[in-house]
Amino acid sequence: MDYKIIEVKQSIFEDNDADAERLRQEIKEDNTFLINLMSSPGSGKTTTLCRTIKGLKDEMKIGVMEADIDSDVDAATVTEAGARAIQIHTGGMCHLDADMTRQGLHELGTSDLDLVFLENVGNLVCPAEFDTGSTANVMILSVPEGDDKPYKYPLMFSVCDVILVNKCDTLEVFTDFSKDRVVERIHELNPKAKVIFISAKTGEGFDEWIQWLRGQVADYRS
Repeated sequence: MDYKIIEVKQSIFEDNDADAERLRQEIKEDNTFLINLMSSPGSGKTTTLCRTIKGLKDEMKIGVMEADIDSDVDAATVTEAGARAIQIHTGGMCHLDADMTRQGLHELGTSDLDLVFLENVGNLVCPAEFDTGSTANVMILSVPEGDDKPYKYPLMFSVCDVILVNKCDTLEVFTDFSKDRVVERIHELNPKAKVIFISAKTGEGFDEWIQWLRGQVADYRS
């Protein structure tokens, strides 16, 4: 029996890319700086986000969209940290696209917000493939995951503006992790990426991270 094989993946990406660009223009009109925050599960994404919120909540109005397959644990956590939050359930999907992000922004309400974080679904594959319409892409790599992750998930590291290397307080335990090596591997893929070493537990590196956020939001709104 004869049959045709039709490749639809590219057209799906193209449609989403166009929608993402429209969304970028929409949020620019509202002066809302949107960060798409990505990582694998267990990297410390929510803990990093909470410490960031606490460091900026007295000078910026912050919103968070928590994307997950199910549960509302993370939304409750960031609300306690001082941000306005909504939970987005993806219905089993492993990523958000531009239209899902737009719906979340509508429910969150952004007219009075300076900075919005989209905490994407935790994995290093699907979220990197779909443009959410964000102003900047940020990912967290934790020390226990290993310094070889840029080679294993090159697209994720290629699309991000900032790489936060978290759990640096564990470097004495994970002695095979090399800070120099991970920076070299990231920059092989993405020479423009900013790499910041942090510890969400101790606060190490957060001054640099928060200063970057301040500068980006100020430039964006000027």
